[in-house]
Amino acid sequence: MRQLEIFVAVGRLENVSNAARELNLSQSATSTALGEFERQFGCQMFDRVGKTLQLNTLGRRLLPRAAALIDQAAEIEALLEGREGFGALHIGATLTIGNYLATILISQFMQQHPESRVKLDVHNTATVVQQVADYALDLGLIEGESHHPELEVESWVADELVVFAGPDHPLAKRGSASVEELLAEPWILREHGSGTRETFDHAFRPHRPRLNIRLELEHTEAIKRAVESGLGIGCISRLALREAFRRGSLAPIEVPALDLRRQFHFVWHKQKYQTPGMREFLALCRGMTANVQRSDEIELPYIP
Repeated sequence: MRQLEIFVAVGRLENVSNAARELNLSQSATSTALGEFERQFGCQMFDRVGKTLQLNTLGRRLLPRAAALIDQAAEIEALLEGREGFGALHIGATLTIGNYLATILISQFMQQHPESRVKLDVHNTATVVQQVADYALDLGLIEGESHHPELEVESWVADELVVFAGPDHPLAKRGSASVEELLAEPWILREHGSGTRETFDHAFRPHRPRLNIRLELEHTEAIKRAVESGLGIGCISRLALREAFRRGSLAPIEVPALDLRRQFHFVWHKQKYQTPGMREFLALCRGMTANVQRSDEIELPYIP
């Protein structure tokens, strides 16, 4: 099992040094164990290119099965030792979900299962999808689409982007705008690779060459601050703007001609063993959105 654990770590990271750090082993011990594992069965799992290791066909076939076996072994060990909780759970979430939903869900999960250990990574959709595909994450909560052939994708809840500006902006005072009027404005947008940017670009596909994009930022809060300061107009999830609209620090601009709807999704590897912790966390997520039509209707704790 230890050899399989080392193989999975090296297979995910494709680097012995990084795998050794993750496993709290020396580089030489990790390299030796990997070599013994291959010699024991008289086969190679990696193509070695200089200092880089790349999974070969056999290694790619073995990786998901080995990762699933390790998860099952950990579950059996916890059961035999009488430990409560669901062990470790590594979740990835995109920015809007990570900032506004995932932390609340993890808090609830930890309150119900205090012996469990949960780690949350927040990145854009492209990064989360790749990390789930590489077995670096157990589960991803994403705002964009995923067509990765090795991943299972399940719709979670509807979401909608909204164009917004500072409350004194002429279009915000009117409350609506045409696409032509929006093309004359400077924009503050999320970066390429984010689900938010993907939805925005799809809605503006016929007009993208005419867009005046002043800034591209990786963080939703930075976009809100930039728009508040008058640098331009933005377009992010209504969920992320709910409190700003309530306070009046930002204002929506409705654009009936644009379709800014999208879905939040769960993603996990098709061949990954679904641990009880994963199943419990997914059930908690589904319960949070069971009675709402859209993400900004979810009841969240008020933060002044």
